[in-house]
Amino acid sequence: MDMAAEFAGLRRPSLTDVEGILVGHCTLGQRPTGCTVVLSELPMAAGVDVRGGAPGTRETDLLKAEGAVAGINAVFLSGGSAFGLDVGTGVGQFLEEKGIGYRAGDVIVPIVCGAILFDLHRGDTRIRPDARAGFEAARAAGPAPVPEGNVGAGAGCTVGKMFGLSRAMRGGLGSWSWRRADGLCVGALVAVNCVGDVRDPARGTIVAGARKTDGNGFFDCIAELRRGNRPEPPMGGNTVIGVVATNATLDKACCSWVAQMSHDALARCIDPTHTLLDGDTIFAVATGRHPIEPTALNTSVIGAMAADVLATAILRGCQAAEI
Repeated sequence: MDMAAEFAGLRRPSLTDVEGILVGHCTLGQRPTGCTVVLSELPMAAGVDVRGGAPGTRETDLLKAEGAVAGINAVFLSGGSAFGLDVGTGVGQFLEEKGIGYRAGDVIVPIVCGAILFDLHRGDTRIRPDARAGFEAARAAGPAPVPEGNVGAGAGCTVGKMFGLSRAMRGGLGSWSWRRADGLCVGALVAVNCVGDVRDPARGTIVAGARKTDGNGFFDCIAELRRGNRPEPPMGGNTVIGVVATNATLDKACCSWVAQMSHDALARCIDPTHTLLDGDTIFAVATGRHPIEPTALNTSVIGAMAADVLATAILRGCQAAEI
């Protein structure tokens, strides 16, 4: 048997199955927190969709269809709340050293987008991802299946905080992909740090979220809201951030539609989602390695696949998290 084919058959589906995509983590276990970087040596078309009332992002305006720059070089996801935006500086430094970026005369300017989540409730809050962490995550980026659970941007994630942090449990980082027989591939990577519960949409059962007082089973946030049970502060410290990618040839406008459709995964799996206490942000990137016309129909198909793999990645991020 061909060894490459055998390896491909055994490989766990992951965002890095999309040709040209590399992923790296930097995990700061002392707190814990961390960051995750998605990059490509060639520019990627990209779009973004930001929802919820508390987002933290970098260079998202550049992804509007009317923006002058057609492609980006990297996306980072980071813990550390607003402090984590410093990760983008380190990613840019790494790419500049490699000669990767937008050429403005003699200057190379790496185009680095990103989003952050709030994970500052735990440990020493002076420990948070910075430029050095971004550089290390970028340097570690490779094509291997993405490690999942409490690594990188998923290191400090928690879920089910609507009725107080004492009921919350660990969230994490998950990844998944799907490749069609014709070669079209769509993958997802996500850090799950939501205020609500996480449900398996196929069964309707809670897989992670607010726990009962005795720790035996789930509290069920929506059921308690129906009963009139009032949420308990602190509820802050949330946000689901992720990246979906495809090897298709899409432009920025099509990538933005894919990002919008990808948010359906959050609605399927997280209850409630897109609250004023979340800053849910999904980036969509396209490497252009697979020849497919960027028509409305093809874009819609890719968006549907992206929402599907992102839902699986959300579940995997919670299932791989430490207890």
